[in-house]
Amino acid sequence: MVLLNLIIKIILFIVYIKMPEEEGYGDKEVSTEKPKATRKGAGKLSDKQKADLKKHMDKLDMSVSEKRSHRMKMMAQMRKGHSVKKAHNAIK
Repeated sequence: MVLLNLIIKIILFIVYIKMPEEEGYGDKEVSTEKPKATRKGAGKLSDKQKADLKKHMDKLDMSVSEKRSHRMKMMAQMRKGHSVKKAHNAIK
């Protein structure tokens, strides 16, 4: 029994020595960069932006479907951080 254990240990040792090392094993560098932070409140307009957009929409003389389209385009631009003026110029 002791001889069998000894033979198994020798075989495992030989197999362990002859095993090819994995590429880059133990050489991995830990990244110190922080993941990109997502925008706070992404996809939502602040109360001020909503009020500014409402004021802008009240000034327009368009049909209902044109107003709806214009409002949706404005909201998309304002979610990106544009002001009402910049958003309006971007969709002209």
